[in-house]
Amino acid sequence: MSDTNTVDNPFFAALWARMSTRETEAIRRLRRENLTGLTGRVLEVGAGTGTNFALYPDTVTEVVAVEPEQRLAALARTAAAEASVPVTVTTDTVEQFDDGEPFDTIVCSLVLCSIDQPDAVLRQLLSALRPGGELRYLEHVASTGPRARLQRLADATVWPRLLGNCHTHRDTEASIAAAGFEVTRARREWVLPAWVPMPVSETAIGRAVRPA
Repeated sequence: MSDTNTVDNPFFAALWARMSTRETEAIRRLRRENLTGLTGRVLEVGAGTGTNFALYPDTVTEVVAVEPEQRLAALARTAAAEASVPVTVTTDTVEQFDDGEPFDTIVCSLVLCSIDQPDAVLRQLLSALRPGGELRYLEHVASTGPRARLQRLADATVWPRLLGNCHTHRDTEASIAAAGFEVTRARREWVLPAWVPMPVSETAIGRAVRPA
């Protein structure tokens, strides 16, 4: 696991470091739910500042956390040192990461919206799971109606440039299924009131498995 593929995005790193300390209780609740019941070896994609690390249950034996933005990775390593489960942080991109051992679970939290080729990455993640292993996801997703128009406008203008390549109008759930996962549980949740004109107010939380 080398550090040759690090991402240098100081503006987004500073912004996300600040935002991650001010998450709504709705997002914190969903983060906890997304990690409930995990066991064994976990790959976390796009760990950010390590917000999830304190929430992993003690039934997890190892977390390998991928965070290519070097400033965020430094904060994640600090969080890893305080976690109750073993956490290793690497600055490889998920596209480059491969340690040769299968994972019991892969965790994606607010990250698939920012990956350049999510369909290809999801196929890669499928292959990194053991048969029967789970993908746990909590992701921004495409809405409908007026909010969908707002999302498309945001994606076509400044939002991805300011928010670390975040694209708000992706049909992430369809991409997960198309990659070969079997979705076993999924629902939509609002993390901000529906009347707030923000393109990331709606999320999807779910579980999907690699067929045995």
